[in-house]
Amino acid sequence: MYNPRKSNEAPYGPISMYKYEEDGIVSPLYLCFRSIEPLCADFFETYFKSPAWYRYVYLMGDSGARHDRVSIKDDVFFDMPINVPSLPEQEKIAEFLSLIDERIEKQRQLVDALKRYKRGVINGIFDNKLYGKSWNTYKLSKILKERNTYCEKNGTYEHVTLSRDGIFPKTERYDRDYLVSSDDKRYKVTKLGDICYNPANMKFGVICLNTYGNAIFSPIYVTFEIENGFDKNIVAFCLTRQNFINRTLKYQQGTVYERMSVSPSDLLNMEINLPDAESQIKISKQLLLVDSLSRKETDVLYKMELLKRGFLQQLFI
Repeated sequence: MYNPRKSNEAPYGPISMYKYEEDGIVSPLYLCFRSIEPLCADFFETYFKSPAWYRYVYLMGDSGARHDRVSIKDDVFFDMPINVPSLPEQEKIAEFLSLIDERIEKQRQLVDALKRYKRGVINGIFDNKLYGKSWNTYKLSKILKERNTYCEKNGTYEHVTLSRDGIFPKTERYDRDYLVSSDDKRYKVTKLGDICYNPANMKFGVICLNTYGNAIFSPIYVTFEIENGFDKNIVAFCLTRQNFINRTLKYQQGTVYERMSVSPSDLLNMEINLPDAESQIKISKQLLLVDSLSRKETDVLYKMELLKRGFLQQLFI
């Protein structure tokens, strides 16, 4: 089944095989078809998960006035060329890909379980104060100090971007330099170990510890240095958990939802609970071990998915 009006809704187009024994009904917008040549259905479905299918949609589709919608006419769809091996080879390839999918799914389940475990441990520590000798309440203004240092883009610092996944080198996707009207625009400096956030994207969880290094980014971002006497990792774990982010949202200001923001002054006026300095270090080490394992298994999942995409790309060249 295929929805011809939403072919870029999924990474390679929302096409799937109907796998139920009983007949069903779908929207008249969908195109339903079956093969008339001896063909392994699993292999045929594989094509619609490959870069070759997405490339065909891009070249032959019509987006009209909506850039987020791509439509393919029925005759164009059925004229689509596909290189098809013999039926035995199709079955072997389909079986091989099925094994890969099973392994990827198991890895994804492991990653999800580790993420849930990590959230549970972090919430248990900060909500229930499970570890640590004595816990105290601090205003963030006692822990964080805004860093208002600026620098031109002159090579002194690398230009980076801030997202919910952390700080990364500036790529073409995030390049907005062509919008800069002045050659001497000043960018905000952030340093290794800072807490950084986007005031307008706090609702999307864009707050993190700078583990990348000294750099410059957009002046719309806010960066804080962490005062001495506080473990930077324990502070980061506390501020990036969903419970804290949800608390910040009551301070959002603005009339347009997309632009509602949490100001640095309001953030610094919030309170958090932290244990004594010695306990902070111990808890930090425990959480870093859990975080490291989660990141390691997530990286394995990413590499497995990348390997599959590469195989599909080579299969349908």
